[in-house]
Amino acid sequence: MSIWGKILGGAAGFAIGGPLGALLGAAAGHAVDRMSDPGPEGADGTRSIAFTIGVIVLSAKMAKADGTVKRVEVDTFKRLFDVPPEEMGNVGRVFDLARRDSAGFEVYARQIASLFSPRDPVLEDLLESLLRIAEADGEVHESEVAYLRAVASIFGFGDGDFRRIMAEHCVTCDRAADPYTVLGVAPGADAAAVKAAHRRLVQEHHPDRLIAQGLPQEFIDLATDRLAAVNAAYDAIQKSRRTAP
Repeated sequence: MSIWGKILGGAAGFAIGGPLGALLGAAAGHAVDRMSDPGPEGADGTRSIAFTIGVIVLSAKMAKADGTVKRVEVDTFKRLFDVPPEEMGNVGRVFDLARRDSAGFEVYARQIASLFSPRDPVLEDLLESLLRIAEADGEVHESEVAYLRAVASIFGFGDGDFRRIMAEHCVTCDRAADPYTVLGVAPGADAAAVKAAHRRLVQEHHPDRLIAQGLPQEFIDLATDRLAAVNAAYDAIQKSRRTAP
């Protein structure tokens, strides 16, 4: 399944409300958010399209957060979400509308958050994608960190969660990923706490969970990468404790 299954013209018949529906309507040239027939896919199809539009909007506003949208950031977005050539124009219209400035991202983030439970692994996958766009130019600016922190808070992630996400996924940050931070536990945590944290994160981020929800392949790939990072952190802790004097 691709994230780009239905967008703009293909969204006709879906009742997408709120700011995402309004932006989609502006890009498509008609009032998509006012359509009342949910179509054959019903609420699930509407939710999928709303999420897709939300991914584009937050990605565009992430690229604008440091003041300038750079080509490398746009290229990173295309690479992350594998935009097919036939959808490039449609996606581009939404992206261009959203990237005019970074202001107003909160209302879109809240609508996306309403589609999931707080701290849902899919929301963490989206945060990771936004982080990759932020660091595409070789560094993560303070304004971009502030943007990511604000979105994370709207998604239900606390300061500890945010530090863990940054430590695990920020390649260009001036610090190596600490395995304890990746698992969200203190360095002095006992073996049972470390094991419980590892088990919880494996369950949350296992790709099979996302496949069962019918989520796009792009997010399944991100979950696979995250699961590998979680397992690597757990293995690193176990190894360091076995070799400790």
